[in-house]
Amino acid sequence: MLLTQNNPYIVQKQRNLFCKISGLALIYLDSWLLIPDAQNMQRRTLIKNLGGLLLVPALPFNHSVENKKPVLRVAHLTDVHLKDKFDAPARFARCLHHVQQQPNVDMILNGGDIVFDMNKENLDTINAQWGLWHSTIKSDCSLPIHYILGNHDIWWNENDKGQALYGKEYAIGQLQLASPYYSFIKNGWKFILLDSVHLDIDNTWYIGQLGDTQFSWLESELKSTPAYMPVCVLSHIPLLTATLMVDDQTAVNKWEVLGGDMHTDISKIVSLFYQHPNVKLCLSGHIHLRDKVVYNNVTYICNGAVSGAWWEGNKRETAPGYGLIDFYADGSFDERYVNY
Repeated sequence: MLLTQNNPYIVQKQRNLFCKISGLALIYLDSWLLIPDAQNMQRRTLIKNLGGLLLVPALPFNHSVENKKPVLRVAHLTDVHLKDKFDAPARFARCLHHVQQQPNVDMILNGGDIVFDMNKENLDTINAQWGLWHSTIKSDCSLPIHYILGNHDIWWNENDKGQALYGKEYAIGQLQLASPYYSFIKNGWKFILLDSVHLDIDNTWYIGQLGDTQFSWLESELKSTPAYMPVCVLSHIPLLTATLMVDDQTAVNKWEVLGGDMHTDISKIVSLFYQHPNVKLCLSGHIHLRDKVVYNNVTYICNGAVSGAWWEGNKRETAPGYGLIDFYADGSFDERYVNY
């Protein structure tokens, strides 16, 4: 503001102080503040000496305004359920082309349920599904892909428990993974990829959890990550989701959440994340519905399926699609769900 003879203020040297004048916040100019002249001290002399100086808020030295640009763009594809039916191979290829037409996509995070279903199938069927996957990726995708396993990528045929490839071993070998859970760093972000599918207590079906060994590993991973480095977590089964309330059409006065639909150890995981504010984003799939939950400043996104309702249209209101996420150096991100 411009000082005049009618403005009853004087200038006093004082750094890092804020005051209010007529209800407006006055920010310091370098080390000079305007304060009320309570003692009515020679205002005319002061104005004469200042000579009509215009006071404006000071900017820090070397201040520059730049457009915020992402350090990384990632496509999150989950629940492809690829099989040679419903024209799924051609439709999946179209999805891959659509992803690669998006500007500056750096990589794909595959959230599991890669093939249609391995659980109770024979080896010939499983081999055919994986052969179709590899041929499609080879011919239609040039982007690097980081994988985790879904519940349909595990071979749980009771008649073949003695096979060396029983359980997760077959899919781990197909994807050339050293472990079903792992981490990597890309452009200043740490990505933690979890194995969220385990046998239930009766060993006949699956449940969403980490188990003691993997949870200890996750604790160690977060502890060893610098506090300034933002973290994105990928799981197949949602750590936390609201989609189950929508998907449960039998609810009367309560909802039923099954252990195979959301992580049963979410309470422990939330407490762990609370100790590490650099955990920013958790991505998942499995439900084939799209939602976003924010809890304790962590954003949990369950994305819809590439296959929609297993290649037979939409799953409720969620059309086939994939997530597209821009990651920024300051730990923030932008995301959207893309129908292809």
